[in-house]
Amino acid sequence: MTVAVSPHYEYPADGKWRFGGPAEQLLNALHMFERSGPLTVDDLPGSSADFLEQLKQFILDGSAIIASPHKIFGPESNDLALQLRKRGVSQIVLAGMAANLCVESHLRHLLEEGFEVAVVRDATAAPRLAVGDAYLAAVTNYSFLAHAVWVTEEAVSHIRGGA
Repeated sequence: MTVAVSPHYEYPADGKWRFGGPAEQLLNALHMFERSGPLTVDDLPGSSADFLEQLKQFILDGSAIIASPHKIFGPESNDLALQLRKRGVSQIVLAGMAANLCVESHLRHLLEEGFEVAVVRDATAAPRLAVGDAYLAAVTNYSFLAHAVWVTEEAVSHIRGGA
């Protein structure tokens, strides 16, 4: 099985952008995905842009795809689709950080690129705001868009060849 990561990194030059949406501005203010530059990983370990410790064994094993970083929410600005196609991947099990932003944006783009996508709905999260629950909104959209919407247990079963 191919493991692919579509990281979100921001470099100093990205701070020169003249506009951005509310979520972009918040992430920039928090320095959430900030890196010192695209040609170094010196500042990556232990930073907020680093991979989760429990997942590093799967991501840093030398066979996983680590796509070039996306800049807003979806993979339109990186090479994820190219990397997947070059490996003959056509089916994707998708999970990620922000259900209503990154995951949904990746879902929509990958569908438009012709991939078959299942979303793991309990392997993501989203904020609740006074105007509504972003997680529930995203899961509702997944139901209309994705080829399947699974919980982790179902995803593991499908990956292992069951169900």
